Amino acid sequence: MSAAEAERSCETVGAVAPEALPSLFAPFLGFDGVVLAVSGGPDSTALMLLAARWRAGLAEGPALFVATVDHGLRPEARREAEAVGALAAELGLPHAVLSWDGAGTRSGLQEAARHARYERLTAYAHAVGAGAVATAHSCDDQAETVLFRLMRGSGLSGLAGIPAGRALDADVTLLRPLLALRKAELVATCRAAGIGFVEDPSNRDPRFARARLRALMPQLAAEGLDAPRLARLAARLARADAALEVAVDAAMAALVSARPTARALRLDRAGLLALPEEIALRVLGRAVAMAGDGAPVELAKLEALAAWLTALEPGGSGARTLAGALVRVAMRAVTIAPAPPRRG
Repeated sequence: MSAAEAERSCETVGAVAPEALPSLFAPFLGFDGVVLAVSGGPDSTALMLLAARWRAGLAEGPALFVATVDHGLRPEARREAEAVGALAAELGLPHAVLSWDGAGTRSGLQEAARHARYERLTAYAHAVGAGAVATAHSCDDQAETVLFRLMRGSGLSGLAGIPAGRALDADVTLLRPLLALRKAELVATCRAAGIGFVEDPSNRDPRFARARLRALMPQLAAEGLDAPRLARLAARLARADAALEVAVDAAMAALVSARPTARALRLDRAGLLALPEEIALRVLGRAVAMAGDGAPVELAKLEALAAWLTALEPGGSGARTLAGALVRVAMRAVTIAPAPPRRG
């Protein structure tokens, strides 16, 4: 979706029109089955309703499944999951409740719940033979994500916001078909259909940073920084991010002088240091992820690694570890390989 499309599509606030469904759910056609993640809130309830309407209009298409993750954090959550199941049955869709006991989580509760949710949804997709999981993230969620990441000092990739799709594992893709829609449109869709929904009280709990940012959104919108403009910013940064990744592909192809093992590589030192700083950071990040534990490397730590490499004398050498990778610097090369196991 282009930046202009992101802003235009976020401007309307009526119920979602039937003619919008083919475009919204076109990505579903690439899969035999899609799991709809439905909590019972207005966004995910609208996702289920709209997806069911879209599928009913097709002679052939993917099988749709509905799954609700019960995090065990609120006593009423099970009842809400059962209500989702009742609505799914009315729509002719199978429904499953996936449980997670997060009661013992002491810190980072929302982050832990998010990881648990995707783990269980991915496992359920495998169980029913679905190649995709769909969530109901909206334009408003995109805006909140950009603000949240800005607050945390994210780089360009983070400020590009929520992608419309990404891999959950080798066989399951995460889809977000409603990113172009405002939350108000989804609420209006449920109300127009006479369908009730629940509101998660954690969405307004000031203990959580996202809830505090959500409370600030009306004030920001009054100053002109509303959800459509933040979505447009995210789309433009995503476009720039994609262009930079093409440059990183070219730099990797030019700089990798050897692959000692499948997870280790050797980079030309002079060529690496001659790159524009942003490209060099991304080359290092990609190499560390390949050799290390595979998780994205924190930008600040990559910047510290790059600063160390730059500060070394032309003939200097040394070694550092980062994210499960060992970075060794010699006169002409930078070798990045899996770090040896730590001693007990």
